[in-house]
Amino acid sequence: MATIKGYLQGANQWFLRTPERALDEAYEAALRIKAIEDAHFGGSKISTDYGTYSKSAQDYFQSELTKYLNIAKVRLAEFKTSSSILQISNQKITEIQLEENADLRAISIIDKPGLILKKLRIVDEVLARYSSVRQKPSSLISISESTQITDVKVRQPGRIEPQNNSPDQSAKKQPKPDLSTDGDSIADKTGVLPRSILRTVDRIKRELDPKAEEQVVDSFRSSKARTVISLRFILLLIIIPLLTQQISKNFLIGPLVDSLRDEEQAEVFLNAEMEEEALDELHRYEERIRFESFIGKAPPVSEEAIAEVLRHRASEIEEEYRQRSSNAIKNVFSDLISLIAFTGVIYFSKREIEVLKSFFDELVYGLSDSAKAFIIILLTDTFVGFHSPHGWEVILEGVSRHLGLPANRDFIFLFIATFPVILDTVFKYWIFRYLNRISPSAVATYKTMNE
Repeated sequence: MATIKGYLQGANQWFLRTPERALDEAYEAALRIKAIEDAHFGGSKISTDYGTYSKSAQDYFQSELTKYLNIAKVRLAEFKTSSSILQISNQKITEIQLEENADLRAISIIDKPGLILKKLRIVDEVLARYSSVRQKPSSLISISESTQITDVKVRQPGRIEPQNNSPDQSAKKQPKPDLSTDGDSIADKTGVLPRSILRTVDRIKRELDPKAEEQVVDSFRSSKARTVISLRFILLLIIIPLLTQQISKNFLIGPLVDSLRDEEQAEVFLNAEMEEEALDELHRYEERIRFESFIGKAPPVSEEAIAEVLRHRASEIEEEYRQRSSNAIKNVFSDLISLIAFTGVIYFSKREIEVLKSFFDELVYGLSDSAKAFIIILLTDTFVGFHSPHGWEVILEGVSRHLGLPANRDFIFLFIATFPVILDTVFKYWIFRYLNRISPSAVATYKTMNE
């Protein structure tokens, strides 16, 4: 009863802290964006027009910006919804702010409403700064004021396209594009000087900055820390489930199964397939004895001697398959415990997963187009290629034998006929939807190599 009451109290406290938790996550996302601005964009907003970063680096910054903006927007909406129900501003929580080398006699104390307003101000400033990121003048065509709203639809923010009307209707409904509108002209889009010259000047300014070396060192340290965290997390994902499986099997599940499973009365074979394998093995052993006796390699033996030898061999096979059946039962429970451990590592490592994602993004973006195409062809040919059904068949039979299950041929053939096809569709969709957008040259290289 006390345990249930504790769970209810914990759930109630978790529910009451929903507005505060949502605001903290939105505030943290805003701080992440500001950190990227300060570290790589000189305090300005994240833009592809700043600096001399490569396309891969710009794509990485844009993906990080999109991720944290989405988090901030969702969590801010959650805060507004939950705060209308829960009165978090009445909670007696304060924040003490200390300036560097500040006098302890002059301490700035912010109560809960002030702390909420402070975080909301920072989140709103970041969101307002990027509220028009997707609506910047990326198109040279402007719609005049006489255009009807019903004649256009917004497919992407900042991109207005006509509906699926006939060419004649489109020509009647839409006026001609105005290329001389202020703010959307070609001169405003490209600038007076070529963008490459501006980037070169900006690069020289950054190199002459006294803090440039410190920024490079900080960037290297950040990259090193990300690599170390990612590799350590990958090792944990591999080592922890394996250790959990072995330890639970040998020290927990194994003794428990051995104590509950009577070796004398328990079934020797878990399924008919194991029994068939044992009988085939005994039959081959008998045929080998008779063959060696017939060719003179072994002295002639009587039927009684053959029966005695076969009886001894049958006892050995019985013990072997009884042990295999016991191991299969142990594997089922130890694998479940290992899966729970793997899920726990994933659940409690959300920050490490974000770091690992950024590490893989940077690693993939840093590859050449031919290397990307090579990896894609290797993966597709291995898992969905012409010879992949044989590999899937071996894997499924091995899993069945590990768990003591009969290898159902109908299930294996059905799996091979459906799963690689689904996987191939996912690969093709990823190439079309994602890779074709971030690296068209890699897609072209992939098509050339795959022909």
